[in-house]
Amino acid sequence: MKNYSLKKIIALAFLAFVALHSCSKDDVSNTDNDIDNGHAANQQPVGTSANDLLSDAFFTSMVIEIAYVDGFAPTQTAIDNFVAFLESRTFKPNGILVVTKQLPTPGNSTYTIQDILAIEEANRTQYNTNNQIAVWAFFADGESATNSGNNIILGTAYRNTSFVIFEETIQSLTGGTFEPDRDVVETTVITHEFGHILGLTNLGSPMQTQHEDADHPRHCNVETCLMYWTTETGSAMGDLMGTSSAPQLDAQCIADLQANGGK
Repeated sequence: MKNYSLKKIIALAFLAFVALHSCSKDDVSNTDNDIDNGHAANQQPVGTSANDLLSDAFFTSMVIEIAYVDGFAPTQTAIDNFVAFLESRTFKPNGILVVTKQLPTPGNSTYTIQDILAIEEANRTQYNTNNQIAVWAFFADGESATNSGNNIILGTAYRNTSFVIFEETIQSLTGGTFEPDRDVVETTVITHEFGHILGLTNLGSPMQTQHEDADHPRHCNVETCLMYWTTETGSAMGDLMGTSSAPQLDAQCIADLQANGGK
């Protein structure tokens, strides 16, 4: 694990709080990568399966496949919070199942989206069936290759049912005296990225009111919303250090999900 100075940790911790990344920049699909393996339904752009994930019109259950490198699994609290988030926003009467698998380290200190795609292609086992929709999440033992200076990426939704969490970075920024709780950060990053997969904001779940941030497309313009893009500030850092739970979706984002088949 990389060592971060206390000054840098404090400077970056607020980024951990909001899980800030415009996932649409890293959308990939089966067409983009010339994949012909029978899994095309799970290899589409982010947001295109929002209705299938939210409603029970076609899929009455969901399976979440969580893959991680040894030592970089998400906490059970974060997993439980993720499932609770899904149960509160999606209609899946036959349940939401989580399966986990440990992977050997790929040996990368940084990961490009192409690296992540290759890992998914080699290791993913859960794909859509007649009545169950499948999601893949990889928790990496390295950082995003797009990190630059204080621009630190903690997670990316890159396909309609796929996202990556840069767990090594999260662990480097959490758990200390002057750092946020790891459970809170993991929950925030996971649910923020999955919010994009559910079509937020203006990414597949049509907006019922105008609330997309003009300066940060695909993000909500309400500062307290889970889907808000913001920059580090002293006041926000104070809020972060005192919080014990992840931010929630605001009423406008919830309305978008409800209009697209969700709760």
